[in-house]
Amino acid sequence: MTSGLPAFDDWLNHRLVERASEAGEDVDIYVARAVAAQMVADQRQADGPLVKEILIHLAESGVFAQTSMPSVSGVLADADRLRSLYATGLLDSPPEEIYDRNTRAAADALDAPIAAMCLVDVDRQFLKSVVGLGDLSVQERQMPLEHSFCQYAVANGKPLVLEDARNDPVFKNHPLVRGGIVATYLGIPLTDHNQNAIGTLCVFDTKPRLWGPGHVQLLSDLAALAADRIFGPEPDPT
Repeated sequence: MTSGLPAFDDWLNHRLVERASEAGEDVDIYVARAVAAQMVADQRQADGPLVKEILIHLAESGVFAQTSMPSVSGVLADADRLRSLYATGLLDSPPEEIYDRNTRAAADALDAPIAAMCLVDVDRQFLKSVVGLGDLSVQERQMPLEHSFCQYAVANGKPLVLEDARNDPVFKNHPLVRGGIVATYLGIPLTDHNQNAIGTLCVFDTKPRLWGPGHVQLLSDLAALAADRIFGPEPDPT
């Protein structure tokens, strides 16, 4: 185990060891996470194409390993929910302007650097539409569920509002929060006429944000428009 960094003096190295201990990590892992988070931030700032590939390698190497995030796999595997998701035909489909308009509107209206329309499968998340991550191939728009915030909004069937996930007792353990990649998130479930949630319309940022009722209502209205496009108008009960 590394006891400190050569460029640090004794006082800084002592603080480093303290912070790593408070995080429940040795210094090597603590430093690796910090460096990895800075790599991702620099790559994203440069609008580089390698952000997704870097995240995949970091996940595989265990730098952003899962800790104690709760499992919602039982809800995600619900047969009615999956039938509704698969019936849309949107999984693994290319971008479509009709959905991209919604996503751009969400990013602009909430002044968010990243917005996405996410579809949550039983074992993965697919970005049907995304703003702020550059042009992604179909393969690059997939991610494992351990990187997903949207799975929790889908499982609960209601908005997920995180103003500073770093201080949330549950979400502070999320790999992307621990890696300094996501600090704030607002996601609204996309539901069919039987209230099966198949994904979300969401925005997120690397910095904390205050989400008021107006923000939640605005994103909810945009999510409702997206759901109308996916599922069509609700049938007349008569």
